[in-house]
Amino acid sequence: MDLPRDKKPSFEPNAALLIGISGPSSSGKTTLSRLLRDIIPQTFIVHLDDFYLSDAQIPLNEGVQDWDCLESLNIPEFHTALSYIKSHGTPPPDLISKEDQNAVGKHGVDPAFIENCRERVKKLMTDNSCNIPIAIIDGFLLFSSSMAEIRALFDIKLFLRTSYTTAKARREARSGYVTLEGFWQDPPGYVDQVVWPNYVKDHAFLFEDKDVHGRLDSKVCREIGILGMPDEAEGNMGKCLEWAVQALEKFIAGRLQPATK
Repeated sequence: MDLPRDKKPSFEPNAALLIGISGPSSSGKTTLSRLLRDIIPQTFIVHLDDFYLSDAQIPLNEGVQDWDCLESLNIPEFHTALSYIKSHGTPPPDLISKEDQNAVGKHGVDPAFIENCRERVKKLMTDNSCNIPIAIIDGFLLFSSSMAEIRALFDIKLFLRTSYTTAKARREARSGYVTLEGFWQDPPGYVDQVVWPNYVKDHAFLFEDKDVHGRLDSKVCREIGILGMPDEAEGNMGKCLEWAVQALEKFIAGRLQPATK
């Protein structure tokens, strides 16, 4: 797996390395984020979902509140928070996550494999004298067509895939979501009316022939530095975790080591 040829970031003494994890709703973003948090030292998660507007400000889509569009989020505040993390190495002091109150499905990853990943990452950090904090940013719109300024803040960009059928089944199996002011439960037909059409609109540019059911456009992804999840990792969180750990290993070993002659 080759790393994209995007610009190598420079790191201030207290700066954080930012890992963006994105993809369609119910593709495993939060599950992968929590697994990585458990195996990587000095790591914390920031959820895009913690930057929703108030319940009353969520826009309507054919009479239904649309929680899956850019306009439902406070993007300037999100950008400010990521910039703070990038330069300070910690979350903004006033950032309190409601997203961690929302449940995710069981990951099904062998505990022995998780421990193996933890030891690999520990050795990686030690061998490369890497002691910077790492922020994992979890969000469904991080790499969308309208988020170029946000995308530029990430050092590693991981894009998860899942099929429409799987996303629909997983989303509809959820009981609902904690919001700023209460609780939201998807109404009947919400995935077909709102969730999947929004995903297609915001991410078709990443795919060959703009077909989100097909192959990622390798040229486009490489230009903006996105690593696409391998096909065999879809529906297998163990393989998804292995892919993410390999991406971190290549980044740390290749970009944070002192240059050698």
